[in-house]
This record gives sequence, structure tokens and C-alpha cells, in this order.
Amino acid sequence: MLASRPFLSNTSTLTPVNMPSILMITSFPPRECGIATYSQDLIKSLNASFGDSLTIEVCVLHDTKNPLSDPESQAWSLNTDMPSDYIALASKINEDHRIKVVMIQHEFGLFNTSKNAFEDFVKALRKPLILGFHTVIPQPDNMFLEHVERISNGVESIVVMTASSKEILIRDYGVDNSKIHIIHHGTHLIKHISKAKLKTKYQLQNKTVLSTFGLLGRGKSIETTLNALPEIIKEFPDVIFLVLGKTHPNIVKHEGESYRDSLLKLVKDLNIESHVRFVNEFLPLGTLLEYLQLTDIYLFTSNDPKQAVSGTFSYAMSCGCPVISTPIPHAKEFLSENKGLFFDFGDSKMLSEKLKIMLNDKLYRKNLGLNGLHASSSTCWENSALAHADLFKQLDSKLELSYDKPEIKLDHIRKMTTSVGIIQFSKLNQPDISSGYTLDDNARASIAVCETYKLTRDKALFKLLKRYQNFLVNCQRSDGTFLNYVDKHINFTDQNSEVNLEDSNGRAIWSFGNMLSIQNIAPKKHHYIFENAKVCIDNFLPNIENINSPRAIAFIIKGLKASKLVTPKSAYYNVVLQLGAKLKNMYLHESETNWKWFEPYLTYGNSVLSEAMLDMYRMTKINEFKTIAFTSFNFLLSHMFVNNTFQVISNENWFVKGDLIKDLPLGGQQPIDVAYTILALKNFHELFPLENYDKKMELAFSWFMGNNHLKQIIYNPCTTGCFDGLEAKNINLNQGAESTISYLLARLSFETPELKLVV
Repeated sequence: MLASRPFLSNTSTLTPVNMPSILMITSFPPRECGIATYSQDLIKSLNASFGDSLTIEVCVLHDTKNPLSDPESQAWSLNTDMPSDYIALASKINEDHRIKVVMIQHEFGLFNTSKNAFEDFVKALRKPLILGFHTVIPQPDNMFLEHVERISNGVESIVVMTASSKEILIRDYGVDNSKIHIIHHGTHLIKHISKAKLKTKYQLQNKTVLSTFGLLGRGKSIETTLNALPEIIKEFPDVIFLVLGKTHPNIVKHEGESYRDSLLKLVKDLNIESHVRFVNEFLPLGTLLEYLQLTDIYLFTSNDPKQAVSGTFSYAMSCGCPVISTPIPHAKEFLSENKGLFFDFGDSKMLSEKLKIMLNDKLYRKNLGLNGLHASSSTCWENSALAHADLFKQLDSKLELSYDKPEIKLDHIRKMTTSVGIIQFSKLNQPDISSGYTLDDNARASIAVCETYKLTRDKALFKLLKRYQNFLVNCQRSDGTFLNYVDKHINFTDQNSEVNLEDSNGRAIWSFGNMLSIQNIAPKKHHYIFENAKVCIDNFLPNIENINSPRAIAFIIKGLKASKLVTPKSAYYNVVLQLGAKLKNMYLHESETNWKWFEPYLTYGNSVLSEAMLDMYRMTKINEFKTIAFTSFNFLLSHMFVNNTFQVISNENWFVKGDLIKDLPLGGQQPIDVAYTILALKNFHELFPLENYDKKMELAFSWFMGNNHLKQIIYNPCTTGCFDGLEAKNINLNQGAESTISYLLARLSFETPELKLVV
């Protein structure tokens, strides 16, 4: 939607010519194999996360049977059948000063024809080298052991995808534990779509869908499922089994379609033609993920006990599929803790029994799928990119990587918005209308839309703004105050009488003030929006004497500052003086030598209090407000930015005077607190440009991008939503209004609007 215009002065000025590079040696599309797809996904995620400070170059592996499709377009390539190519490649890499780290995506079959040359290549390379082992074979013979030892000894780091693979390397190959890093196979963040809609799209209505996918070969043991189906169909006649994927190209070259033909014959012999569908394609990612989302049970039937890793069931888990699998090491590690079921290799009877367990209990298999989905989120490609980037930096201490900021998009906010307003919560990325609406969220949404309009001048945004304003206006009572909670039937709920609504009232005024901030750059036909905003503010102001919540006071100050209504001779000036005095007196009452704050604790949205004091100074030029703002804000930051890390105050246990930040729980970190901090940092940076507030802005924003204690991304670039919170050991994957709007406000803070009028 929006190209980025930098706000901060330290934006990278690197160009592709002088940008540090990582060279990835791997098979790569259009070659059709699992490692090629894996590498493409990993490189795409690295580029999206760090593309402004790092270049990923690809050295494409090819051989006699898999020639390069376009040799002239490849800056780097290696013919794995030609021993002389290995040393030539090593020399070329060694002479290229841009290449800082080399990573090889390794599968033994890729280098089988030139094992000695591969060993010589590893030995000759003078760049830090990472070996990504896609296969780790236990109990090797002496010749194989010596080969692995030679290449392992020549690399700085080894990446494996499972703990069992690491254990084998240590136990059977004697590899140093410190050299091995576990980075799990990546999975895709997806836009979850209704299973019923997808089944209709693919003509699978009223079917219970079993599926498997991947390049077809005898190792997939598809016949194990086919032999189990007759028994299943007797009890569950609506079952259909999808076999997704074409035959592996190497198999086609050697034996044609003999395996697929044998499966087709078996289907006919078993008289199950109406219950099996072969999709003989190398499916585009989007189509594959749709098939997996409509799948009721995913089957992984590999007959190879030594298969270390499979990306196929990882993808299935990321789509919420419950999985039944043979006990390969990867499956045993990832399907534990109630995420799937196992059956023995080639045992169709046992598979049938496991299928019946799941087919007889929809709730059970739904819970299995959800457990897998939550577990797989930590392994998404974005998080894989973070883990790889950390490893690159370990190998080259001079490598400075900065997080790229995603393109600004409002897709999820639009999805969450009905004709009434923005829905409060979601289940994953699906709006949960049963949660109803709140004034809080619609106020925040209107602020975000106004800020986006300042940047884009997109007139279509007024459709959203009108909905949010209508909601706010309808929440205002005859005495000028506002109610907050509205159910899905558009009725006010009992919560409005049970909860203190001062902060919600303050947010409403902040929102209306922000509406007025775009009055001079908006099309004249929308004048009534700004008239409504001013009327609502005026109706509320008689209530300020009863407002005592420091955050409510701060929100009102921010709204009045944004509205531009405050001038020295206006009635609004006396209002802000009254509000500012309240907040100042709170600070003077609580502040002492080692506690420069407005309250005896730090709770949520803390930075808005200092920011309101700064706004008071900007409106009144009274230095006392400036001093309190600066002192309190730096006190707050001293507890949130420690040793160049950013720590959000946890809502599990507020920070009380006398606490140490290191002793507080890591869970309960909310996107809204990060957003408020960034908004305040931008405001303070404008007045105090030498205090490094801009650098703290970058550090705080990186929390969304994965610079947090879990090293996991909080923003979902697939849906454009934001996960609801960072807990001690997991991410809350729901993407509600508050978190998504908070991310957007934070992201917008790094842009500078063009000051132009719209007619």
C-alpha cells in the first residue's frame, strides 16, 4: 500500500555494491526438490527481514541430470559432477570481499558423485562456513563416518532441524556440541480461511478429507493408507484421501510413473476409486496451503526410520491439521505433547485404528490441530530468518543487521471492521463477532486511520473513519461521558456499570482530537466529520473536574494538543492548564530521589503520562511541564531499556517502587505498551534530538520484528495483523483489534507525512 519514507536519520545507506553478502550454496527452483523449496522460502524470509542491510546470493547446484535452466543468469553455480568446479568455486568465493559467510544446504545425494572434491572445497574455503545438514544418518559405517568427520571439522557451524539430529552428530560422529545449532524447519504463517469454503472451492463438500503431499516416490508408502481405507470407508463413507504432488523428477527419469501406476492399480483393486483423488501437480504454495487448510487429518506414512526431517507435516501443522505419522525422529519430536498420533511403519491396520480414534471425535482432532498450530508458529519462516541471522552475526562479529520495516497495510483492520465498527477480538486472524465492540478499539482505530491519511492522502480511508466516528458518537451519553462496551447485537453491556471508564473516555477525546488534526488536509465534503468531533469534545469537557485517572488525563491532553483548538486566549487553554496541573501534582506527590514517577508503580501505557507533560509544555511553554516530562520519561526508559535491550512492563505483575526489572516476569508483554513507548519517543526526539530517542525507537520497534526474549516475530506479515501478546514461553496467536492497531501506530511513527493539501 505504501512505500516507506524514512523518519529517522540513521537509516541504512548501504547499496548492493557495498552491502555484506551471505552466499547460499543449494539446489534452487526451478529445480523441483525439497531443498530447493526450503532454500527459496528461507532466502525470501531473510530478504524480507534484513534485505536493507544484507544480501543473500545463491550458488545454484546442478549436475548432468539437472542442468541449469538459464546458465547466463547465474552469477554463482556449481556443477556437482565436475571435481574441478569445486576448487574454482572456492577460489572465487575467497576473492570476493562482499561474501562474509557461506552456507551449504547439504543433502548427501547432491554431492555423491564428487565426495572427495566436496571435502577439498570445504578445506579450501577461507570464509566462515555453515553446513545445513538436511539428513543425519545414525550408526554410520567407517567410510561414511570419516567423510562426515572431514567435512564437519572444516566448518565453523552446523545447522540441524531436530534435537535428535544433534544428538546423533554428537554421539555417532563426535561433533563438538558447541558447533551444532538447532534451527527448526520453517513453516508458513497463513491467512486462515473457512474450511467449508475451501471444501466447496475444491469440490469436496460434505467430505472428511485425509491428505498427504510431497514429491511422490516409494519412500512415501502411499499404499499404507490405501490398504487402510476399505476398513475406514465401511464406518465413514464420506472419507476421501488426497494424494497431493507429482512424482519426483529423478524417479521419473529412472523409472517413469511406475510407482504412481501401481498406486492407481491398487486403488482399482480395492474398489476405492471414489474415495481417492490424485492431484498430479507440483502445487503452487498458495494452493497447497489451501488444500492443507481444508484437510481434516494429515497423514505422513514415510517408511524410512532414518528420515531425519520432513517439511511436509510441518506445513500441515502450520495449517492446523491434526497429524497421524510414522515415528521418524522429526515427528516424534514435534508431535509429542498431544499434537498428533503415531503408527508403525507400513502398518495399515494400526493406521486404521488411529484414524478411527480421530474420526470418531471431532473435538479431539480439532484440539490436536490447534496444539500443532500453536507449536509450529515458533518455527515460521520469519523466525527461521531471525535464527539464521543470529548465527551469521556470531560468525562475523562485524556484521551489522537491521530489521526491515514491513510495508504499511490495513488489510486486517479492514477485515476486523463491520458496518458498526471494529470488532474487539479475533480467533487467530478470524474476527470474533461474539466479542462485540469497544469504544477503546474504535478510538484507537480512528487515530490510526487519521495518521495513515496524513501519510497517504487516501480518500478511501474516510469510509473507515466515518464508521469509527459513528460508533464513538453513539457511545456518548447526554451528560457528555462515554460508554465503552457494546455486544454483537449493538447493545451496551453490563460491563459499562462494572468497570471504571475514565481511560475509555480519555481515549475518545484523544480520538476526536486526532480527527480535527486532519481537517485542513481533508476534502471539504467531509466537513461534518470534524464538526461532529468538535461537538463531542465540547460536550465532554464539563466532566474534566471528575477525571482523576492519570492516563485518562494524559489521553485528553494529547487529544486537545492534536485538535489545535488550544490557543492562549481560548477556553481550551484553561482546560489543559487544569488537566496539566492535576498530572503535575500527581508527579510531585509521588516523586522522590530514586522514583521520578506519577504513581507508586509502573503499569500499562506508562509513556503516555510523560508524553502528555511534553504536550503541555508545547501548548503552554511552561518550563516546569518540560522538566517533569524529561525527567519522568528518562526514569521510565531507564527501566525499559537496559544493556541495549528493550523490556516491556509485564501486565502479569506491575513494576512497583523498589522492584528490579530483572526480577519481573517475562510474560504479559502487550503490543499497546510498545506502541505508546514509540509514539512518545518520536515526540521527545523532535524536541530533544540529541538524546538518542530515535535509536530507542528503532530498538523498541524491533520487538515486533522478533527482538524479544523468545526471538519470535509478533507482527504477522501474512495477515497484516499483530499477535495479541508475548508470554513467557509462547506467543498469543490471536490478532485482535488492540494489538493490530498498536502495531500500525508504531509503524506509522517512522514515516514523515508530506504537507500538501487535498482538494
